[in-house]
Amino acid sequence: MNGWKRAGRGSRVRLVTTLEEQESTVLRGLVGEVLQMLEAREGESPTDELAELTGMRTGPSKRPEDRVLARLLPDFTMEDADLAAGLRSLHEPELIEAKQHAASAVLAALPTHGGRVELAPEQADEWLTALNDVRLALGTALDVSEETPEEFPEEDPRAPHLGVYHWLTFVQDSLVQARMQLL
Repeated sequence: MNGWKRAGRGSRVRLVTTLEEQESTVLRGLVGEVLQMLEAREGESPTDELAELTGMRTGPSKRPEDRVLARLLPDFTMEDADLAAGLRSLHEPELIEAKQHAASAVLAALPTHGGRVELAPEQADEWLTALNDVRLALGTALDVSEETPEEFPEEDPRAPHLGVYHWLTFVQDSLVQARMQLL
C-alpha cells in the first residue's frame, strides 16, 4: 500500500488505494476479530421486557472485564459509579451498533485477494472509525504507550505484531490526510 489518494471531482470524488493480498487478509482478520468481540459483548445485554415492548434497548451496566474490550467501550463518566453504570446501559448498545456498522463497511469494501479500494467520503469515515477501533484493540493488547520503542526485541512475542500496529497507523494516517483534502 502506498497510501490513499484523491480521485475524481465533485460528487464523484473518491479516495483510492491498492492493497496487497496479505494486507487485505490482515485487515480482514483484525476487523473480523474486533467485530466478534463486539458481538460477544452485545450478547451480554440483559433481557428486558420493557425494552421488548418499547423497542428501547439496554446493555450491560458493568464495564467489560476484558481490557481490550474495555478500551473499545470506555466508561461514559468516572465521577459517579451509578451514573456510569446507567449511562453505559443506555448508550452502549448504540455505540456497539455504530462500531459494528463501521467494521461491516470495511469488510464489504475490502477486496478478498487484494486490489483497488475506492471509497466515497462517507465510506472513508466508516473506515476511519473501524481502523481506529482495530488500532485501539491491537495497541491495548500489545501494551503500546508513548514510551513503547519502535521495535521490540526479537525474542519478545509481541515483536511481529508491532509492525502490524505501525502499518495500521500508516493506513489510518494516510486516510485521514486524504479525507482532510476533501473538506
